[in-house]
Amino acid sequence: MDQKQPLWIQEYIDSPEKQQQLYKKTLFIVILSQIFGGAGLAAGITVGALIAQDMLGTESVGGIPVALLTLGSAGAALLVGRLSQRFGRRFGLAAGFLTGGLGAIGVILATLFNSILLLFLSLFLYGSGTATNLQARYAGTDLASPKQRGTAISMAMVFTTLGAVAGPNLVDVMGNFATSIGIPTLAGPFILGAAAFILAGVVLLVFLRPDSLIVASAIAIAQEQKQSNKVENPSNNKKGVALGASVMVLTQFVMVSIMTMTPIHMEHHGHGLREVGLVIGFHIGAMYLPSLVTGPLIDKVGRNVMAIAAGGTLILSACVAAFAPGDSLLFLIFALILLGIGWNFGLISGTTLIIDSTHPSTRAKTQGSVDVLLALFGASGGALSGVIVGYFNYATLSIIGGVLALILIAILIWSFKINKSAKLVK
Repeated sequence: MDQKQPLWIQEYIDSPEKQQQLYKKTLFIVILSQIFGGAGLAAGITVGALIAQDMLGTESVGGIPVALLTLGSAGAALLVGRLSQRFGRRFGLAAGFLTGGLGAIGVILATLFNSILLLFLSLFLYGSGTATNLQARYAGTDLASPKQRGTAISMAMVFTTLGAVAGPNLVDVMGNFATSIGIPTLAGPFILGAAAFILAGVVLLVFLRPDSLIVASAIAIAQEQKQSNKVENPSNNKKGVALGASVMVLTQFVMVSIMTMTPIHMEHHGHGLREVGLVIGFHIGAMYLPSLVTGPLIDKVGRNVMAIAAGGTLILSACVAAFAPGDSLLFLIFALILLGIGWNFGLISGTTLIIDSTHPSTRAKTQGSVDVLLALFGASGGALSGVIVGYFNYATLSIIGGVLALILIAILIWSFKINKSAKLVK
């Protein structure tokens, strides 16, 4: 028995042209929100540790803000995914960004009242903006055809870079502005963070209409009804989801672990802050800017091919980092550029695999759960990297990263052979 849809949804079900129009509009709104979201993310993280250190007078608490942001990000990823599944992308993403903005305001108040408890709670909430900024990449793909999905994800990530680059460069400006209105200098970037996250939330809440996920779910159900005259309980391709998640979390773990310890490795070899900033700057650029070509390549040559390329690039990066002279700035830049490119290939190909393997009626919830793993594996990579370097050295850490990337390639090849065998049996 056919499910009757509201007239406005039926118009999209019946018209591929209207579906493409909504896809383009949704992608534009997502891109706009990503520019704001990127600025909010980068500006706040830049000084979170400094505020905690200033309040407590010790450097030993420097890792707490990052840990709280990560925990907040993991929790928010799950909640934003479930809210999006139940009420649509518009509500879920707007709620996540607005919560992040509330957290930024809380940080400002914490500096005014010198409250470390309020600071830690607010940083936890601020992590919601981080998670939402990452999950927004999914929204642009809801109505994309399979040959458009990689490109849609890439476009969202490229425009995140604009905000992420602008945010840190406005730290001094916002610090001076904060001082001029009687707010501690270090809280200045969180003024930008609050405005950016709130603007991103408002943009999505006001303009993300009709909701792409709601329309995509209705289209999928209508197609199933047309093919079988009934709607079975929709389910995900669990193997595809597991494969996509494996690609994403392994590349995240390898990237974060090597990146986290590179500044310390450089310091041990006599490099100054300027050189460290240069290497990390090249790395961050390599994480996002290749998206211009990564998405189209994924759509053209396939998800698995680009995921294997991610593993291969990470192996090359790990070899350069492990065996190149530690005092060679050029080799370190090369290693970290490769690390960023490998992460980019892995994140976008893994994300696309998950979209391909999920039904719209369960997609957002699944995506949220995977992003929880992404946040936790990133945090684990950062934490374990220090332990490994402490007991062994940076070269050992890099070699372990290369081995994990090799395992990823093995998983992908094994999965490809299993799928090929299954198709032959059919």
